[in-house]
Amino acid sequence: MPRFNDRTLVGATPRATPRTAPDEQPPARRRATLALTSAATVVALMTYTAPIATLPQTAASLHTPLSTQAWLLNGTPLGLAALLLVAGSLADDYGRRRIFVAGTFALGITTALGALTTTTWLFTLTRIAQGAASAAILASSLGLLVHAFPDPRGRLHATGVWGAFVSGGIALGPVLAGALANWRISYAVLGAAALTVAALSTRALSESRAPRGGRPDLAGALTFGLALVSLVAALTLGRDGWLRAPVGLLLLAAVALLTLFVAVERRTTTPMIDLSLLRRPRFLASSAGGLFTGLAVIGLFSFLPALLQQTLGLSAMETAWLFLLWSGVSFAVALQARRLAGRVPPRIQLALGFVLHAGGALAMLGALDSGSWLRLLPGLMVAGVGGGLLNAALPLLSVESVPPQRAAMGSGAQQTFRYIGSCAGVALTIALATSSGGGLARGADIAMVVSAGLALVAAVSVVALRERAA
Repeated sequence: MPRFNDRTLVGATPRATPRTAPDEQPPARRRATLALTSAATVVALMTYTAPIATLPQTAASLHTPLSTQAWLLNGTPLGLAALLLVAGSLADDYGRRRIFVAGTFALGITTALGALTTTTWLFTLTRIAQGAASAAILASSLGLLVHAFPDPRGRLHATGVWGAFVSGGIALGPVLAGALANWRISYAVLGAAALTVAALSTRALSESRAPRGGRPDLAGALTFGLALVSLVAALTLGRDGWLRAPVGLLLLAAVALLTLFVAVERRTTTPMIDLSLLRRPRFLASSAGGLFTGLAVIGLFSFLPALLQQTLGLSAMETAWLFLLWSGVSFAVALQARRLAGRVPPRIQLALGFVLHAGGALAMLGALDSGSWLRLLPGLMVAGVGGGLLNAALPLLSVESVPPQRAAMGSGAQQTFRYIGSCAGVALTIALATSSGGGLARGADIAMVVSAGLALVAAVSVVALRERAA
């Protein structure tokens, strides 16, 4: 493990040690920051992915028809996408530790409540609340890490580890849910874990902020959140016909609300997102990387386990183990990918990650119609390597694309685009997979081809942005 250069760290603390300058955080405090932010991130992502392997059982328990199953998966990313920007701004303005602890505590409460729901819409509402709480965790985590590790070498290590634990949480959620006798038990376990991390964080983390003055951008948060709800609803209803009046009206509402959001952001003194950042190629690369990661990668792999159960007859635990092969490889690669950062720019890592995901998706074509899960293994491993590169590069690029004092906002922006893409990707994957006249296996192949195509578009876009920045 690399040793950190502690000579130029900022973030004053009076608790100096003989080996620590008076104006820097002690190594123990920095390690605690990395450990707690990583632990909370794991729990948040486990909560996000827990229903993936148990979607058929959850849908049956809640009496959810196929036409609305996308809401069971899309609740959390919807809450994330709607609140990440405002959570990042609040963290920078009012305290990253404060927002982190509040979000972790809220995640524990809402996750435990999810175990008690009995209808589709109550479950979806708790999932949206879990997403909102997770937004506070994810947006403030990178801000806390940038404050604790301000030197480039330490920041590279910290963001690399944090990105790896994003993959780790994605990997462990379905395994936990599949291993337990009832999907509700997994929610109780995750709720308790979140509350434990919240309790530990109250004393172990140092506060940091970069206040701008002014009031929270509530109008921006409201218009942006309503725009996302309209978009996701349109994509979900579109499965039953894209030319129907409700779908068109919802899409028009989404466009109108996004236009209003831009107008609000231009007028407010403390916007959720500084729109001038959209002129920066590096920020555009971070945003595009997040958007296409959700659209192409998360969208496909969120519904693939359910498809495996329905086409190959696998159990929840068997699909969880297959999912772990993809996400576990992603975790291992993300943990080691930080070693590439000195030689390979993050945007090149993004492009390579998208290309590998496309190759993995195409390698899985025909697997669900073959009758054997072994046919999936090469594609899952290749796609896992690609996912690991994406999860390692995105956090680093997101904090490098904005001024250091706006790190939480930069993180929130990238992840907002990621979960916007996730909402759209899940709805699109379900629509493609279940609307094909050739059955689920044929529909899954169509979804894989579309996912691969979107990933290749993303790779070209990231490279083009890099060339324009040169």
